[in-house]
Amino acid sequence: MYYAYILKGKDNRYYYGSCQDLEKRLATHNQGKVKSTKYRRPLVVHYFEKFATRSEAFRREMFFKSIDGYLWLRSQEII
Repeated sequence: MYYAYILKGKDNRYYYGSCQDLEKRLATHNQGKVKSTKYRRPLVVHYFEKFATRSEAFRREMFFKSIDGYLWLRSQEII
């Protein structure tokens, strides 16, 4: 199982990513091992979707990062 996820940091900003083990990835972020989120800890899982393949999860991550994805996330009141 693979995940496309959105984390929310203490600064109320969002981080978009994809991974195979969501709990382990969140722990890595919160331990300060990810440069882009190191100073935004603690982070919490704000939203996620499950996928069967890594490529599907990555495509969804890229969608979240696009303007169309941003507009979709806003229309669904996810962010």
